[in-house]
Amino acid sequence: MSKFKNNNTNKNQGIQTIFGLHSVKAALQNDKREHIELIISKNQINFDKKYESKIQKITILPQNEFTRRYGTNNTTQGVVLITTDFSRPNLEEFVKIESKKSKSVILILDQVTDPQNIGSIMRSCALFDCEGIIVGKDNSPELTSSLCKSASGAAEIVNYIRVTNIRRAISYLKKNNYWIYGFDSSKSNNSELNFSEKSVLVFGSEGKGIRELVKKECDEIMQIKMKKNLKFEIDSLNVSNATSIALYQFYSS
Repeated sequence: MSKFKNNNTNKNQGIQTIFGLHSVKAALQNDKREHIELIISKNQINFDKKYESKIQKITILPQNEFTRRYGTNNTTQGVVLITTDFSRPNLEEFVKIESKKSKSVILILDQVTDPQNIGSIMRSCALFDCEGIIVGKDNSPELTSSLCKSASGAAEIVNYIRVTNIRRAISYLKKNNYWIYGFDSSKSNNSELNFSEKSVLVFGSEGKGIRELVKKECDEIMQIKMKKNLKFEIDSLNVSNATSIALYQFYSS
């Protein structure tokens, strides 16, 4: 029996609502989904042409009716998709998949709660060949419609794995030959970012950083090389920017 149940709960019994142009396009290209209904405003009248064969039902609404039902274009971009969700691997299953690669990098986000940041991090993962983000289920958002929109399609290919206990997940990853790198902006010296072939990069929330109990589980604590501006108190990166730099360094090494 697996110790790591995937805690990606779905309150709608497998039905998911996705909105935003990039997110909907990506979902429509995912063969693991079954698409129930596409709802578009008249302003997006041509959006559905290449996807008609993939969707059971297409509904076109006047702009005012679409806005009344689903909100402004700033939120939905005039496109909403009702679709089935798809199964994602738990931690054990994901590590087994990754074991087939010569190089593997996994992210752990410790108490990062902002969906915009997590969505941006997912996009970076998609671009730098990182297929898994591990988060604690008690201190992280679920894979909501808003998070999917922020990820701009990356939620279709980057596994978002919610675990009960991050320390236990780190221990499991160590047993599978991963080296654990914790990133801490308060570290006294900048670090050269040299990584193992199997690496886990751990980032904490902005302000608080990685919790001490998680930091103690890391094999190495690192800081991204930068020039801090102490006069104006500009001394750390946004977590999504920091993960992008670290992932690029791993990808290009």
